[in-house]
Amino acid sequence: MPDLLIELFSEEIPARMQARAADELKSMMTDRMVETGLTYAHAAAFATPRRLTLAVEGLTDHSPATREERKGPRVDAPEKALEGFLRSTGLSKDQLEARDDKKGQVWFAAIEKPGRPAEEIVAEALSQVIETFPWPKSMRWGEGALRWVRPLHSILCILTDEEGHRVVPVEVAGYAAGDTTEGHRFLSPGRFRVSSFDDYAAKLKRAHVILDPEERRERIRHEAQNLAFAQGLEVIEDNGLLAEVAGLVEWPVPLMGEIGAEFMELPPEVLQTSMKEHQKFFSVRDRTGKIVRFLTVANIEAPDDGAAILAGNGRVLRARLSDAKFFWENDLAVAKAGMGAWTDKLANVTFHNKLGSQKDRIERIAALAREIAPMVGAGPEAAGRAALIAKADLSSEMVYEFPELQGLMGRYYAEAAGLPAEVAAAAEEHYRPLGPSDDVPTAPVSVTVALADKLDTLTGFWAIDEKPTGSKDPFALRRAALGVIRLVTVNGLRLPLQSAVPGGAVSDDLLSFFHDRLKVHLRDRGIRHDVIDAVLAMPGSDDLALVTARAEALAGVLATDDGENLVQGFKRANNLLTQAEAQDGVAYEFGPDEKFAEAAEEKALFKALDAAEAKIGPAMEAEDFGTAMEAMAALRAPIDAFFEAVQINTDNQIVRRNRLNLLHRIRQICLAAADLTRIEG
Repeated sequence: MPDLLIELFSEEIPARMQARAADELKSMMTDRMVETGLTYAHAAAFATPRRLTLAVEGLTDHSPATREERKGPRVDAPEKALEGFLRSTGLSKDQLEARDDKKGQVWFAAIEKPGRPAEEIVAEALSQVIETFPWPKSMRWGEGALRWVRPLHSILCILTDEEGHRVVPVEVAGYAAGDTTEGHRFLSPGRFRVSSFDDYAAKLKRAHVILDPEERRERIRHEAQNLAFAQGLEVIEDNGLLAEVAGLVEWPVPLMGEIGAEFMELPPEVLQTSMKEHQKFFSVRDRTGKIVRFLTVANIEAPDDGAAILAGNGRVLRARLSDAKFFWENDLAVAKAGMGAWTDKLANVTFHNKLGSQKDRIERIAALAREIAPMVGAGPEAAGRAALIAKADLSSEMVYEFPELQGLMGRYYAEAAGLPAEVAAAAEEHYRPLGPSDDVPTAPVSVTVALADKLDTLTGFWAIDEKPTGSKDPFALRRAALGVIRLVTVNGLRLPLQSAVPGGAVSDDLLSFFHDRLKVHLRDRGIRHDVIDAVLAMPGSDDLALVTARAEALAGVLATDDGENLVQGFKRANNLLTQAEAQDGVAYEFGPDEKFAEAAEEKALFKALDAAEAKIGPAMEAEDFGTAMEAMAALRAPIDAFFEAVQINTDNQIVRRNRLNLLHRIRQICLAAADLTRIEG
């Protein structure tokens, strides 16, 4: 069984496209080969800035021969029908066989296809892959018709077995495959021949190319940490930047340089963001957490140990940081004069053409924050003040340059303006949580403004009928709803949405949207969807913390044998009662009388229901759902014993009616804790 090696060698592929492109090459090639009958033991794809590589081990050398039987028209069918069938099969009439069928004799064709050599299949598949490769952006280079992300220079495609290697005869848009490639652009120019994947990887490394992206990442991480450690410093981890930089170099050489002392007063986040976004530099901090160095990754081993590279990078960095310092100093002057000027400027920034300007939105958020502050435990005045300045930094020069610093810069500017710490913190924290794993604010003022922000977004877009559809959610309304859910549940807030938000803004439709998001949130925490439905059917379903507490308590009970079996007993009682009421045309809702009980188990059930009712009512009132659910689960044994001992539809109509009323009492008591009719199974 031969091994296959493919390399598509080009000019630099953008780092953000490399991983996906390697995966596409692997899936497109292996899918096409498997479809034609070739199998393989293992496949792996790699990417560097200048090459996509696929290595396939244990490829079969031929596809298997196949035989397919195909049913055709009846023997007495019109001639045109037969001609069409012959064209589709590629056979002649004398190669067909007439067989008896239910409706008479029918033509059958036996289509036999011989196996094909791997070289032929690989060549055909690779041609199709190159010509149809799904680059996010591509264009034609030179005079050819081939579209590629950057100019393609060569194709390496070989099959290797115990007899040696052979070039697969493939040619695409004037590029003929061979068995040669190139190493590093500067450190090892010139082409060389390879005979297998192992030979290829080893020769590339000697030619200063590390093929595996993970190996390049680890080399950068390890050498960068060593450089920093030698000076008592630490590289700030950034896995996204690490992956990007590993896609920019084939032979990574980390170098550490100085940041000018004049920039040390900039906030560390500004330093880090400026170096990352503009220069792809890592930040290095001292033991106090202060950023004191930058770390760049060169693609070459320089004879001066990188001195010239660091000098050039340092000049560019100083220019960038000079701009950041200018923005910072200008913004501080404005902030100290009053952040309200920035908020006023947002009157000229449209939030949505049907929802007004950003300033209009800020004023709505501030009004809502004052309304809900008492429910969160915040002061209305502080919450309103925080909401009015929370988005002011959107007008600042720093946030205009670095939008990802919004909120954080708001906190710095609020602190510089002398605003209370809780107000400044809300400027940064009110955007959170941004996702299911993001931290949730806990400070009352921050929580209040965060809730007001997200609720205003949801009620506003619902009011203008701009709702998420399918996979489309351009205004991130699902994220906003999840943010409200996490803010409420993590902080244990009792915030009934339909009464907390004035003006009836939380419609039934919007509440259903919240419920859908809550179901997803609770399912991720291991709570079944039917359990969630059972508690959503109860009163107070707009109180998300209440619903969550009920769901957790019910899920806990149903995880026990008593809980699961109680559901079966309840359903049996409910079904019997429902059938009897439908048959008799009456509702058995009168209180059952113990004096008509005949069996000991029947009398025991009366006592058990009395005990459960005495516990469940007060427990539900006190929102002690665990106690309520446990009291309900304790009914499992007496209900089971009751059904084992008595016959509901007895001939004695007084006893029958009394027992049906007893079933109604079972239903009533259980439904007081949760709607068990919605529990599956």
